[in-house]
Amino acid sequence: MKIITAIASILIIIGALNWGLYGISKIDIVESLFGGWKNKIGRIIYLLIGIAGLYSLLYVIFA
Repeated sequence: MKIITAIASILIIIGALNWGLYGISKIDIVESLFGGWKNKIGRIIYLLIGIAGLYSLLYVIFA
């Protein structure tokens, strides 16, 4: 479980930095690197970040 929690934490940090940069300067790192919603890989990355957030939320609630 430590590995999954570490991966989830890394994905959440990436997502938070992405949203922070987007809020400051409208730069979307995921879109720039992977094509965002237009590309399958970009959608997978957004999905993984969302799943990581949900996992972390459940981990905090039930731990």
